[in-house]
Amino acid sequence: MNKTTWALLSAVLVLSGCQQKEVAATVVQPLLQPTDRADIYQDYLHRDIRDDIFYFVLPDRFYNGYSRNDNGSTSESISQGGVDLTSPRGFHGGDINGIEQKLDYLQNLGITAIWMTPLLRNKAIQSDGIAHHGYWIVDFTEIDPHFGSNADLKQLIKAAHQRGIKVFFDIITNHTADVIKYQECHQASGEFIEPNTQCEFKSLAQVANGDSYTPFVPQEQANVKVPEWLNDPRFYHNQGDSTFKGESSLKGDFNGLDDLNTADPEVVSGMVEIYQNLIKEFKPDGFRIDTVKHVDLSFWQTFSPEIVKFAKAQGIPQFHVFGEVYDTDPKNLSIYTTEGNLPSVLDFAFQQTAADIFYRKKSPLLAQQLFAQDTLYQDSDSQADLLMTFLGNHDMGRTGYFINQAQANMPAEDKLQRSILSHAFMFLSRGIPVVYYGDEQGFTGDGKDIDAREDMFASKVASYNDNVLLGSNATTAVDNFDEKHPLYQAIAQLSALRKQYPILRRGQYQDRFYQADNDMFAFARVDPQTGAELLMVFNSGEQAQTINVIAQGNTYRLMTSWPVAIVSSDDVSAPAAALSVTLPRLSYAIYTN
Repeated sequence: MNKTTWALLSAVLVLSGCQQKEVAATVVQPLLQPTDRADIYQDYLHRDIRDDIFYFVLPDRFYNGYSRNDNGSTSESISQGGVDLTSPRGFHGGDINGIEQKLDYLQNLGITAIWMTPLLRNKAIQSDGIAHHGYWIVDFTEIDPHFGSNADLKQLIKAAHQRGIKVFFDIITNHTADVIKYQECHQASGEFIEPNTQCEFKSLAQVANGDSYTPFVPQEQANVKVPEWLNDPRFYHNQGDSTFKGESSLKGDFNGLDDLNTADPEVVSGMVEIYQNLIKEFKPDGFRIDTVKHVDLSFWQTFSPEIVKFAKAQGIPQFHVFGEVYDTDPKNLSIYTTEGNLPSVLDFAFQQTAADIFYRKKSPLLAQQLFAQDTLYQDSDSQADLLMTFLGNHDMGRTGYFINQAQANMPAEDKLQRSILSHAFMFLSRGIPVVYYGDEQGFTGDGKDIDAREDMFASKVASYNDNVLLGSNATTAVDNFDEKHPLYQAIAQLSALRKQYPILRRGQYQDRFYQADNDMFAFARVDPQTGAELLMVFNSGEQAQTINVIAQGNTYRLMTSWPVAIVSSDDVSAPAAALSVTLPRLSYAIYTN
């Protein structure tokens, strides 16, 4: 990459001081007035969730702040061991202290909310892996010693709150660690009876006909779960391993994990109490809920309102809950925000749309079709601008991976530009942006789950270290906390822009230009009270193009653009209710009326 190109890619979203003052002086509409950032971005307790910018992180893979806890518990053998620095499956040593030590890095990126994978005490080692991710819980009252202590978590939350940063817990209600076994396919020790490697799912019809499993708990694990009621097999489905289809999606063991009967009123009340106690002890700012669609819908109808109500009673007025519904159809996603009483879900439909447009070179009409379904989410406690938008995660893979998968031979500069462009689309669209840790350093990964969980600190995993990063000559074999990385700078500038203008967080979405076989598209964020708007124009294509955009004002002013060598002039008149915008390849511009 030559110096000129590097400078161009680094000069992301440059808003000069005179430009900012000019906009503020000439536009007086409320949602276009710059936010008093010292006010809302210090007051974490009362800040609306739509004002937040999330960072999703696996503590084990972020930073090792205290190496003495690397091996986990010194008293509970079930939560001990699993350290393997050379394996992508092993514990690598990152912890809660490490996140606290890197708060400057996160704050400079513009992050206002940290979402961590589950921190509660796990069964460290199961037949299919090691619990570096935190999703195999045995004790719902204690922090896993691999990550730190209850006191460490309280200290992190205190330190984050002092900076105005919220802290979100990743919680699980669908299952616990794999402890319950079945006499029909397990030995007394808990090992499979050969040649079994799983327990075939048995339907309710089979069970009714007497074809069922006989559950048991190996003697040495009879009382490992906390609270005590979780040790009783009667609170679980005990129907064998899920195939993730049909009945088994709700009642099967998720990869062998003990599947709770979430239709049982005692399970509902028990899980509500578990998470009320965590709120009472730690005072987090909200929950991300795992495996939502594998839980009975009636469970969410009780759980979510009870949790939010309790949090408010504990003095957390803006407590926010969002669920993981792994589905790309808004019709299916919205069931959980309407019928299911969840305020929000992760927007998997947005992720697929962004990847299709910016990585796979598909039509921007997909974005128009996506946003046209936003009314599906509307009810008394949910709406589309509460959705959590993201580009990659710990299960699917990374932005860099999707780009490589779609266009392996694309020039390195184009890969970087497409990543920046997709992040801009996320920050400027409706919804609450979630940055996946490492994406700001150009991590690429090799695909889903463990291959997308690289170390931010110097890694010893060969399959991580051979990856070519976006926008950098570094590898994951060294620390990657480079605040000069072009993606880090791009996201920091987008964060600053989003914080400065409330219309990017509250403005209504409106179509402005979508056309078949055209790589350019435009949409606006509009203040319905005043008509003020920010107009976003994107060129996702390989050539410079010109489009005529439906206009809502007589004159539009170019507020910012990326790359900075924009083709359009600063002021565009639109006497014929349309304005002509020309953009270079892989670029975007923002106009204000």
